Amino acid sequence: MIIRYAVGVALGVFILWLLVGKRGELTGALHHLDHLNYAWGLAAAAAEVSSIVGYGFVQQKVLQWSGAQISLAALTLVSLANNAIAYTVPGEPAVSSAYRYRFFRRHGASGASAGWTILTILIAQAIGMSLLLLVGVLVALSGNTGVQARGPVIVGLFVVVIAGALLVRRDPLLRFLGLVVRLVRRVTSHPRGDVSKRIESTLRRMHEIALSSGAAIGLVIMATALWLMDFVILLCCFGAVHAPIPWSGVLLAFGVSQIVASLPLIPGGLGVVEGSLAVILVAYGAQKVPALAVVLVYRLLTFWLVIIVGWISIVVIEWRVRRGVNGVAAETTEVSATEF
Repeated sequence: MIIRYAVGVALGVFILWLLVGKRGELTGALHHLDHLNYAWGLAAAAAEVSSIVGYGFVQQKVLQWSGAQISLAALTLVSLANNAIAYTVPGEPAVSSAYRYRFFRRHGASGASAGWTILTILIAQAIGMSLLLLVGVLVALSGNTGVQARGPVIVGLFVVVIAGALLVRRDPLLRFLGLVVRLVRRVTSHPRGDVSKRIESTLRRMHEIALSSGAAIGLVIMATALWLMDFVILLCCFGAVHAPIPWSGVLLAFGVSQIVASLPLIPGGLGVVEGSLAVILVAYGAQKVPALAVVLVYRLLTFWLVIIVGWISIVVIEWRVRRGVNGVAAETTEVSATEF
């Protein structure tokens, strides 16, 4: 895992070096940053804050559907922490999901409720991103017809339909996860004993948590709205550096960059996100220097600042645990002993 992480970081840094390797273009991009439109910059920052708080709200709603109650402030804090872990710690997405799971358990959610919430939100996010990427493909190909557009559209619709079916009817997915646990135990002898039994028991209890079609549709709408808020951040970055928006390809560039960022090999998509964003924006009409300036501001807000604030949030969370704020410390030992 560590070797894969190191290789991913090295690859991302290499791609980032290629991206900014031309001194003239980098100097020009930095010159754009000297003349930032701070109103648009503040709008981008506000959109980022809204996205993070919104994600906390979505978690709160799904936890409530499963019978758990956690405050919006606490869920916003763990959202910040989770982002920092996802961008910097090897072993994604398992590590950040495990951290969030433990946080939910510390705050009174059952193992089934915590696992069900994480799984349900992941599926809803996949549907939301598939919908946006599908729209991005259609917009980008709006000048073309026929075979060129048919393939991406069919793939996008397929992903939306399958993910939507899993969101409403999660039994096949839960059975599959149980099968994976048994296969891993048979091959590696891990997890052992009580841990394995608790995992399978949690998966069985997750079957009992219902999600109506109406609630599923509402969740997909909320997840899509969160992606749109992230997209708004990118649009505001164009205004911040006084660059025209290449409307035919900007949504496609955003969607591709988000998918790249989720790849487990490169933490946070370092280098690859910057490269994919800049290349697609330029391909659809943006000038190289303004596109690079947009990418630099966008990643500053959504990657580097998120990491800094996220790790501060982790420190705050652990401080609250040690101080026993809201009874969290009293629950910690129990969670560690009965993790699932």
